[in-house]
Amino acid sequence: MRALIVFAHPKQDSFSAAILGVVTERLEAAGAEYRVRDLYRSNFSPVLTAHEWDIYLDEAANIEPVAQDVADLQWADTLIFVYPTWWYGLPAMLKGWLDRVLVPGVAFIMPKDGEDIKPGLTNITRMGVFTTCGASWWLTQIIGAPGKRTLTRGVRAICAKRCRTYYTANHLMDSSSAESRAKHLAKVAAKVDRMCA
Repeated sequence: MRALIVFAHPKQDSFSAAILGVVTERLEAAGAEYRVRDLYRSNFSPVLTAHEWDIYLDEAANIEPVAQDVADLQWADTLIFVYPTWWYGLPAMLKGWLDRVLVPGVAFIMPKDGEDIKPGLTNITRMGVFTTCGASWWLTQIIGAPGKRTLTRGVRAICAKRCRTYYTANHLMDSSSAESRAKHLAKVAAKVDRMCA
């Protein structure tokens, strides 16, 4: 197992960082290889530039600005996202990573003759999504959980046909207790163990 973990939280002492710690600990226990792409600590720029848009469809050039991210993505067979849900969606940093790294020729094959796009991430056979939400589960469902859908439906659709998806969210994060956070970390550990099985 080769896992690329995309981590997006500005604080190193956040609960998201604790989740990341559990994810890497369980991967190590399973003997999996992994790489962590810490978007904030590496000063990743989430802004898709005018130049990147100009070369977006040029498959010979579009990976140049994000070559290491693309190499990591192509190395992996497992893709894991660890992030906080803000305003029911992905942090701008993570959305920008998707915009800049999931380019044509890598993440998907551009359509021809009225067809739909075809998957490009067929090397990804497992996806883990581990997040926190300030809102309750019910409110998140009413709003439509756009962040979750972007990853577990949108990104998942360009992965391997039978890609397995593992998702868990800690809701009501702002009023959580030490006990509820500990229970959630145990859930994350169990999900990662299932991913590695």
